[in-house]
Amino acid sequence: MCEQTNHIRRICYTFVAEAIEFAVPQNVPPLFEPGVTPRSEAGWRNTRRPELKKMLETEVYGHRPVERPPHLAFSAAEPDAVMMDGKAVRKRIRIEYGGKFGTNSFVCTAFIPRARKPAPSFVFICNRPPEENIDPTRRVKSGFWPAEEIVARGYATVAFHTSDVTPDKQHGNTRGVFAAFEDVERQYRSQTAWGALSAWAWAASRVLDWIETEPTLDASHVAVIGHSRGGKTALVAAAWDERFAMAVSSCSGAGGAKLNHVDLPDSEHIVQSIASHQFWYCRRYTRWVNLDAQTPFDQHMLVALIAPRLVCIGSATDDAHAGPYGEYCTARYASPAWTLFGRQGFVSRGFPEPGQPQQEGDISYHIRAGKHDLTPADWAFYMDFADKHGWRK
Repeated sequence: MCEQTNHIRRICYTFVAEAIEFAVPQNVPPLFEPGVTPRSEAGWRNTRRPELKKMLETEVYGHRPVERPPHLAFSAAEPDAVMMDGKAVRKRIRIEYGGKFGTNSFVCTAFIPRARKPAPSFVFICNRPPEENIDPTRRVKSGFWPAEEIVARGYATVAFHTSDVTPDKQHGNTRGVFAAFEDVERQYRSQTAWGALSAWAWAASRVLDWIETEPTLDASHVAVIGHSRGGKTALVAAAWDERFAMAVSSCSGAGGAKLNHVDLPDSEHIVQSIASHQFWYCRRYTRWVNLDAQTPFDQHMLVALIAPRLVCIGSATDDAHAGPYGEYCTARYASPAWTLFGRQGFVSRGFPEPGQPQQEGDISYHIRAGKHDLTPADWAFYMDFADKHGWRK
């Protein structure tokens, strides 16, 4: 790597680090209502967690019309194949679902280590061109989904593409999964109807439904992972579906892991996310445009819904848009939910140096040198974290 590139990256990291000196989170909504929420595991599970989930459904991600659908079927989209020099079995699975308004399906690709015991796995929500990033033939390999390296570490991985579930574009909520469970011909959608992020997260849960039927996979150790909008989706998936044992958010920014109640002028705010991708959210979310610091909710609440399970949050030095320090703050502010379970959430010694993950508790945070991306180095940190928690005993 050239010295000029290193110099630029040092400047980018210095900018992030200096932002910490003035970007102090202000008026962050509390995880627990003072004097109202019982500070206990039972109080969290029975009272506060349902309250926070309902708030985020109503204000941000929308209400789903269905969880596990009335019609759900799995079939082989292609015959199984031994690949990766005999180290893995590839399965191509068609997941068919249906409801009141129709039936649809999407295909996912699994690479499973050829081992004697069921393998833990990473469900990958891919938001980049599938031919270049999740090629099932492996003629095209991408560090975005380094399937060979994942298998070599003893993990399985299952990938699907967001647009196979519902198109990643305006008015996509009239097609795909939406068309199976809604009357898409009606004139108006509810202000709180689910958006694309929730729909893609719903699809990740259907992949987990298949994993539970596959004897070569360990359904008790499944992580859901995504980058950017996929990272937002991964957090929603694990928050809504408690079967996921870990959530991994890479550079997910606003609507994902970045705290709203912190002043980071160069990062994405609600207004930018809404302006280009309102369909990711419910329509009611638009009421919070330019009111980021006044929302009665924030992203630490989304992450806290995952407690006491594992969470990984990753940032990049050259990615001011995603707000690395805001993502770090979310890890800090979500952490108290883990203490209710007698666990350590985020154990931090301050904002970390690039490439120095903080993984002592049940929340992992790292910032990597480089741009807005998901790289093999990030994947290695995430697998290291799973290893630390005994996923490959």
